[in-house]
Amino acid sequence: MNKRERLQATVAGEPVDRPAVALWRHWPGDDQRAEDLATAHRLWQQTWDFDFVKMMPASEYCLHDWGVQTAWLGGDEGTRTYQGRVVHRPEDWKRLWVLDPRAGALADARRACQLVRAAVGDEVPILMTIFSPLAQAKNLAGSNLLPHLRHHPAQVQVGLETIARTTEAFVDSLRDAGVDGIYYAAQLASADRLSRAEYEYFGRPLDLRVLDAARGLPFNMLHIHGLDVYFDLFTDYPVQAVNWHDRESGPSLAEGMRLLPAAVSGGLNRWTMQRGTPDDVRREAADAIAQTGGRRLILSSGCVVMTNTPVSNLAAARESVEALSQP
Repeated sequence: MNKRERLQATVAGEPVDRPAVALWRHWPGDDQRAEDLATAHRLWQQTWDFDFVKMMPASEYCLHDWGVQTAWLGGDEGTRTYQGRVVHRPEDWKRLWVLDPRAGALADARRACQLVRAAVGDEVPILMTIFSPLAQAKNLAGSNLLPHLRHHPAQVQVGLETIARTTEAFVDSLRDAGVDGIYYAAQLASADRLSRAEYEYFGRPLDLRVLDAARGLPFNMLHIHGLDVYFDLFTDYPVQAVNWHDRESGPSLAEGMRLLPAAVSGGLNRWTMQRGTPDDVRREAADAIAQTGGRRLILSSGCVVMTNTPVSNLAAARESVEALSQP
Protein backbone atom coordinates (compact mmCIF):
# COMPACT_ATOMS: atom_id res chain seq x y z
CA MET A 1 0.00 0.00 0.00
CA ASN A 2 1.08 3.57 -0.50
CA LYS A 3 0.52 6.11 2.27
CA ARG A 4 -2.82 7.35 1.02
CA GLU A 5 -4.19 3.85 0.51
CA ARG A 6 -3.00 2.83 3.97
CA LEU A 7 -4.67 5.80 5.68
CA GLN A 8 -7.87 5.32 3.70
CA ALA A 9 -8.03 1.66 4.72
CA THR A 10 -7.19 2.55 8.32
CA VAL A 11 -10.07 5.01 8.54
CA ALA A 12 -12.43 2.46 6.98
CA GLY A 13 -11.33 -0.28 9.38
CA GLU A 14 -10.14 -2.42 6.50
CA PRO A 15 -7.04 -4.66 6.46
CA VAL A 16 -3.72 -2.86 5.94
CA ASP A 17 -0.30 -4.10 4.89
CA ARG A 18 1.02 -2.61 8.14
CA PRO A 19 -0.27 -0.14 10.75
CA ALA A 20 0.11 3.51 9.84
CA VAL A 21 2.66 5.46 11.87
CA ALA A 22 3.51 9.14 12.36
CA LEU A 23 5.29 11.26 14.95
CA TRP A 24 5.63 15.02 15.14
CA ARG A 25 7.64 17.58 17.13
CA HIS A 26 8.16 21.31 17.49
CA TRP A 27 10.88 23.13 15.57
CA PRO A 28 11.97 26.02 17.82
CA GLY A 29 13.65 28.81 15.90
CA ASP A 30 12.84 27.25 12.55
CA ASP A 31 9.14 27.74 13.26
CA GLN A 32 9.50 31.50 12.73
CA ARG A 33 10.23 31.36 8.98
CA ALA A 34 8.27 29.47 6.33
CA GLU A 35 11.33 28.29 4.43
CA ASP A 36 13.14 27.00 7.51
CA LEU A 37 10.03 25.31 8.89
CA ALA A 38 9.48 23.59 5.55
CA THR A 39 13.10 22.40 5.50
CA ALA A 40 12.74 20.94 9.00
CA HIS A 41 9.64 19.01 7.95
CA ARG A 42 11.27 17.82 4.73
CA LEU A 43 14.29 16.42 6.58
CA TRP A 44 12.09 14.83 9.24
CA GLN A 45 9.99 13.09 6.62
CA GLN A 46 13.00 12.04 4.54
CA THR A 47 14.55 10.49 7.65
CA TRP A 48 11.53 8.61 8.99
CA ASP A 49 9.15 8.14 6.06
CA PHE A 50 6.01 8.56 8.16
CA ASP A 51 2.53 8.02 6.73
CA PHE A 52 1.74 11.73 6.91
CA VAL A 53 3.39 15.01 7.79
CA LYS A 54 1.85 17.11 10.54
CA MET A 55 2.80 20.76 10.11
CA MET A 56 4.17 22.24 13.33
CA PRO A 57 4.19 26.03 13.25
CA ALA A 58 4.61 27.71 16.64
CA SER A 59 1.31 28.09 18.44
CA GLU A 60 1.26 31.86 18.04
CA TYR A 61 1.24 31.72 14.25
CA CYS A 62 -2.53 32.25 14.23
CA LEU A 63 -2.30 35.08 16.79
CA HIS A 64 0.78 36.98 15.66
CA ASP A 65 -1.07 39.61 13.65
CA TRP A 66 -3.22 40.48 16.67
CA GLY A 67 -0.01 41.49 18.44
CA VAL A 68 0.92 38.50 20.60
CA GLN A 69 4.62 38.34 21.48
CA THR A 70 6.57 35.16 22.20
CA ALA A 71 10.18 34.08 22.64
CA TRP A 72 12.09 30.82 22.47
CA LEU A 73 13.61 30.36 25.93
CA GLY A 74 14.46 26.66 25.76
CA GLY A 75 12.74 23.51 26.97
CA ASP A 76 12.37 19.90 25.90
CA GLU A 77 8.97 20.35 24.28
CA GLY A 78 10.13 23.12 21.97
CA THR A 79 7.27 25.54 22.61
CA ARG A 80 7.74 29.29 22.78
CA THR A 81 6.97 31.37 25.88
CA TYR A 82 4.22 33.99 25.68
CA GLN A 83 5.59 37.34 26.78
CA GLY A 84 2.99 39.77 25.54
CA ARG A 85 -0.75 39.05 25.63
CA VAL A 86 -3.26 41.28 23.91
CA VAL A 87 -6.38 40.72 26.02
CA HIS A 88 -6.10 42.28 29.46
CA ARG A 89 -9.52 43.79 30.12
CA PRO A 90 -12.93 42.36 29.18
CA GLU A 91 -13.46 45.08 26.56
CA ASP A 92 -10.28 43.98 24.75
CA TRP A 93 -12.15 41.01 23.29
CA LYS A 94 -14.15 43.46 21.16
CA ARG A 95 -10.97 44.98 19.72
CA LEU A 96 -10.02 41.87 17.77
CA TRP A 97 -10.69 41.92 14.02
CA VAL A 98 -11.05 39.19 11.42
CA LEU A 99 -7.63 38.47 9.93
CA ASP A 100 -6.92 38.00 6.24
CA PRO A 101 -5.76 34.37 5.78
CA ARG A 102 -3.64 35.39 2.78
CA ALA A 103 -1.66 38.09 4.59
CA GLY A 104 0.85 38.29 7.41
CA ALA A 105 1.66 35.31 9.59
CA LEU A 106 -1.25 33.26 8.27
CA ALA A 107 0.07 33.67 4.74
CA ASP A 108 3.50 32.54 5.96
CA ALA A 109 1.90 29.41 7.44
CA ARG A 110 0.18 28.69 4.12
CA ARG A 111 3.51 29.21 2.38
CA ALA A 112 5.15 26.63 4.64
CA CYS A 113 2.48 24.10 3.66
CA GLN A 114 3.05 24.81 -0.01
CA LEU A 115 6.80 24.38 0.36
CA VAL A 116 6.43 21.08 2.18
CA ARG A 117 4.06 19.82 -0.50
CA ALA A 118 6.61 20.69 -3.16
CA ALA A 119 9.38 19.01 -1.16
CA VAL A 120 7.68 15.70 -0.27
CA GLY A 121 5.62 15.20 -3.41
CA ASP A 122 2.00 14.27 -3.88
CA GLU A 123 2.27 10.83 -2.28
CA VAL A 124 2.67 12.12 1.30
CA PRO A 125 -0.47 13.45 3.05
CA ILE A 126 -0.01 16.75 4.90
CA LEU A 127 -2.05 17.98 7.88
CA MET A 128 -1.97 21.59 9.06
CA THR A 129 -2.26 22.28 12.78
CA ILE A 130 -5.31 24.36 13.65
CA PHE A 131 -5.88 25.47 17.21
CA SER A 132 -9.46 25.70 18.44
CA PRO A 133 -10.89 29.19 18.97
CA LEU A 134 -10.95 28.54 22.72
CA ALA A 135 -7.28 27.48 22.67
CA GLN A 136 -6.43 30.62 20.75
CA ALA A 137 -8.39 32.70 23.27
CA LYS A 138 -6.33 31.14 26.06
CA ASN A 139 -3.11 32.21 24.35
CA LEU A 140 -4.44 35.70 23.69
CA ALA A 141 -5.52 36.29 27.28
CA GLY A 142 -3.42 33.96 29.45
CA SER A 143 -4.65 33.88 33.02
CA ASN A 144 -7.33 36.45 32.20
CA LEU A 145 -9.36 34.01 30.14
CA LEU A 146 -11.17 32.11 32.88
CA PRO A 147 -12.17 35.16 34.96
CA HIS A 148 -13.38 36.91 31.82
CA LEU A 149 -15.23 33.84 30.62
CA ARG A 150 -17.03 33.43 33.95
CA HIS A 151 -17.73 37.08 34.77
CA HIS A 152 -17.89 38.74 31.34
CA PRO A 153 -19.14 35.98 29.02
CA ALA A 154 -20.75 38.31 26.49
CA GLN A 155 -17.46 40.11 25.79
CA VAL A 156 -15.60 36.80 25.50
CA GLN A 157 -18.21 35.54 23.07
CA VAL A 158 -17.57 38.53 20.82
CA GLY A 159 -13.88 37.70 20.76
CA LEU A 160 -14.48 34.01 20.19
CA GLU A 161 -16.71 34.82 17.23
CA THR A 162 -13.93 36.90 15.66
CA ILE A 163 -11.40 34.14 16.26
CA ALA A 164 -13.76 31.53 14.83
CA ARG A 165 -14.42 33.54 11.67
CA THR A 166 -10.69 34.04 11.17
CA THR A 167 -10.02 30.34 11.70
CA GLU A 168 -12.79 29.27 9.33
CA ALA A 169 -11.40 31.56 6.63
CA PHE A 170 -7.87 30.24 7.16
CA VAL A 171 -9.00 26.61 6.97
CA ASP A 172 -10.85 27.36 3.76
CA SER A 173 -7.72 29.02 2.35
CA LEU A 174 -5.75 25.82 2.90
CA ARG A 175 -7.70 24.02 0.19
CA ASP A 176 -5.31 25.36 -2.45
CA ALA A 177 -2.19 25.17 -0.26
CA GLY A 178 -1.48 21.47 -0.74
CA VAL A 179 -2.87 20.09 2.50
CA ASP A 180 -4.98 16.95 2.87
CA GLY A 181 -6.65 17.99 6.10
CA ILE A 182 -6.25 19.66 9.45
CA TYR A 183 -5.01 18.50 12.83
CA TYR A 184 -7.54 20.23 15.06
CA ALA A 185 -6.17 20.82 18.57
CA ALA A 186 -8.98 21.18 21.12
CA GLN A 187 -7.85 22.37 24.55
CA LEU A 188 -9.37 23.20 27.96
CA ALA A 189 -11.91 20.35 27.91
CA SER A 190 -10.88 19.04 31.33
CA ALA A 191 -12.07 19.62 34.87
CA ASP A 192 -8.88 21.42 35.88
CA ARG A 193 -9.66 24.11 33.29
CA LEU A 194 -13.39 24.31 32.49
CA SER A 195 -16.53 22.62 33.70
CA ARG A 196 -18.30 20.30 31.30
CA ALA A 197 -21.10 22.85 30.87
CA GLU A 198 -18.60 25.64 30.13
CA TYR A 199 -16.89 23.62 27.43
CA GLU A 200 -20.22 22.62 25.90
CA TYR A 201 -21.21 26.29 25.74
CA PHE A 202 -17.94 28.05 24.80
CA GLY A 203 -15.95 25.31 23.08
CA ARG A 204 -18.00 22.69 21.29
CA PRO A 205 -20.11 24.90 18.98
CA LEU A 206 -17.02 26.65 17.60
CA ASP A 207 -15.14 23.35 17.29
CA LEU A 208 -17.90 22.06 15.06
CA ARG A 209 -17.94 25.24 12.99
CA VAL A 210 -14.22 25.02 12.25
CA LEU A 211 -14.44 21.32 11.47
CA ASP A 212 -17.31 22.07 9.14
CA ALA A 213 -15.00 24.49 7.31
CA ALA A 214 -12.63 21.53 6.81
CA ARG A 215 -15.37 19.22 5.57
CA GLY A 216 -14.50 17.60 2.27
CA LEU A 217 -10.77 17.46 2.97
CA PRO A 218 -9.85 13.76 2.87
CA PHE A 219 -8.10 13.37 6.22
CA ASN A 220 -8.88 15.49 9.29
CA MET A 221 -7.62 14.55 12.74
CA LEU A 222 -8.87 15.74 16.12
CA HIS A 223 -6.42 16.11 19.00
CA ILE A 224 -8.03 16.20 22.46
CA HIS A 225 -5.36 17.89 24.53
CA GLY A 226 -4.96 17.42 28.26
CA LEU A 227 -5.46 14.89 31.01
CA ASP A 228 -8.83 13.62 32.28
CA VAL A 229 -10.66 15.21 29.38
CA TYR A 230 -14.39 15.09 28.73
CA PHE A 231 -13.80 12.47 26.07
CA ASP A 232 -17.46 11.75 25.44
CA LEU A 233 -18.01 15.32 24.25
CA PHE A 234 -15.88 14.58 21.18
CA THR A 235 -17.07 11.18 20.02
CA ASP A 236 -19.34 12.61 17.32
CA TYR A 237 -16.90 15.15 15.87
CA PRO A 238 -16.74 14.81 12.05
CA VAL A 239 -13.11 13.68 11.65
CA GLN A 240 -11.29 10.70 10.21
CA ALA A 241 -9.01 10.11 13.22
CA VAL A 242 -8.70 11.10 16.88
CA ASN A 243 -5.47 11.56 18.84
CA TRP A 244 -5.33 11.92 22.63
CA HIS A 245 -3.10 11.19 25.64
CA ASP A 246 -4.13 7.55 25.82
CA ARG A 247 -1.05 6.42 27.81
CA GLU A 248 -1.12 9.29 30.30
CA SER A 249 -4.79 9.67 31.03
CA GLY A 250 -7.01 7.41 28.99
CA PRO A 251 -9.25 6.11 27.75
CA SER A 252 -7.15 3.31 26.33
CA LEU A 253 -6.93 2.78 22.58
CA ALA A 254 -9.20 -0.24 22.91
CA GLU A 255 -11.84 1.80 24.74
CA GLY A 256 -11.40 4.66 22.29
CA MET A 257 -12.12 2.29 19.42
CA ARG A 258 -15.35 1.29 21.14
CA LEU A 259 -16.42 4.91 21.60
CA LEU A 260 -15.28 6.38 18.29
CA PRO A 261 -16.26 5.69 14.69
CA ALA A 262 -12.94 7.24 13.60
CA ALA A 263 -9.45 5.79 13.50
CA VAL A 264 -7.47 6.07 16.74
CA SER A 265 -4.04 7.70 16.94
CA GLY A 266 -1.72 6.97 19.85
CA GLY A 267 -0.16 4.09 21.71
CA LEU A 268 3.21 5.66 22.50
CA ASN A 269 3.81 7.63 25.68
CA ARG A 270 5.79 10.78 24.91
CA TRP A 271 7.77 10.26 28.12
CA THR A 272 8.61 6.69 27.17
CA MET A 273 9.76 8.04 23.84
CA GLN A 274 11.99 10.60 25.57
CA ARG A 275 13.24 8.67 28.61
CA GLY A 276 12.73 4.99 27.88
CA THR A 277 14.74 2.50 25.89
CA PRO A 278 14.05 1.20 22.38
CA ASP A 279 12.71 -1.99 23.97
CA ASP A 280 10.27 0.09 26.03
CA VAL A 281 9.06 1.77 22.86
CA ARG A 282 8.67 -1.54 21.06
CA ARG A 283 6.63 -2.94 23.97
CA GLU A 284 4.22 0.01 23.85
CA ALA A 285 3.91 -0.30 20.08
CA ALA A 286 3.19 -4.03 20.35
CA ASP A 287 0.57 -3.39 23.02
CA ALA A 288 -1.11 -0.70 20.87
CA ILE A 289 -1.30 -3.12 17.97
CA ALA A 290 -2.66 -5.84 20.26
CA GLN A 291 -5.35 -3.50 21.64
CA THR A 292 -6.58 -2.61 18.17
CA GLY A 293 -5.82 -5.77 16.24
CA GLY A 294 -3.75 -3.55 13.96
CA ARG A 295 -6.86 -1.98 12.43
CA ARG A 296 -8.09 1.60 12.71
CA LEU A 297 -4.71 2.38 14.31
CA ILE A 298 -2.25 5.15 13.60
CA LEU A 299 0.72 4.48 15.85
CA SER A 300 1.82 7.81 17.33
CA SER A 301 2.46 9.56 20.58
CA GLY A 302 -0.47 11.13 22.42
CA CYS A 303 0.93 14.58 21.68
CA VAL A 304 4.28 15.90 20.43
CA VAL A 305 7.50 14.00 20.98
CA MET A 306 10.15 15.98 22.79
CA THR A 307 12.85 17.72 20.77
CA ASN A 308 15.52 15.62 22.53
CA THR A 309 13.87 12.25 21.97
CA PRO A 310 16.63 9.71 21.27
CA VAL A 311 17.03 8.75 17.63
CA SER A 312 17.09 5.10 18.70
CA ASN A 313 13.60 5.47 20.17
CA LEU A 314 12.27 7.18 17.05
CA ALA A 315 13.73 4.34 15.02
CA ALA A 316 12.15 1.74 17.32
CA ALA A 317 8.72 3.32 16.84
CA ARG A 318 9.09 3.48 13.08
CA GLU A 319 10.50 -0.03 12.72
CA SER A 320 7.87 -1.59 14.98
CA VAL A 321 5.19 -1.34 12.28
CA GLU A 322 7.49 -2.75 9.62
CA ALA A 323 7.93 -5.86 11.73
CA LEU A 324 4.24 -6.53 11.16
CA SER A 325 4.29 -5.82 7.44
CA GLN A 326 2.32 -8.30 5.36
CA PRO A 327 3.93 -9.79 2.23
